Amino acid sequence: MQVENRVIELIEEKIADREDLFIVSVRFLKNGVLEILLDGDNGIAIEDCVQVSRHVGFHLEEENVIDKAYRLEVSSPGIDTPLVMKRQFDKNVGRSVQVKMLDGTKREGVLLSATDDSISIEEKVKEKGKKAVQVESAIPLDQIKETKVLISFK
Repeated sequence: MQVENRVIELIEEKIADREDLFIVSVRFLKNGVLEILLDGDNGIAIEDCVQVSRHVGFHLEEENVIDKAYRLEVSSPGIDTPLVMKRQFDKNVGRSVQVKMLDGTKREGVLLSATDDSISIEEKVKEKGKKAVQVESAIPLDQIKETKVLISFK
């Protein structure tokens, strides 16, 4: 974990003046890829990723932190990447999401809010013999396997 910790320090150094940007994850994968996922409250520009990549790459080489061949990849989370941080949930309030529960069930609705412990969605609920109604539901984060933003092509 030493490599990841140093990389996080380097990223935080580079984005210290950018309160809108944040680290989603840093992982050194078995295949030699050092994967950095960054995001921003209003999205993130390619130029921001390039600047972080140059800063991190330069310092890793200077300090000889990694002693084997590796590939540095800096990007934003893809559209199919699950939301993992409160800040990502906050950024996506108002969008449709699919929530996979730990028990295997799936729920869909519009993300209304997020706290440190739960999210709230507005979902359609249909009871037998009754018309479907929109209901606001709070879902504890510890019952969620993953949450993804749904893409609409309408």
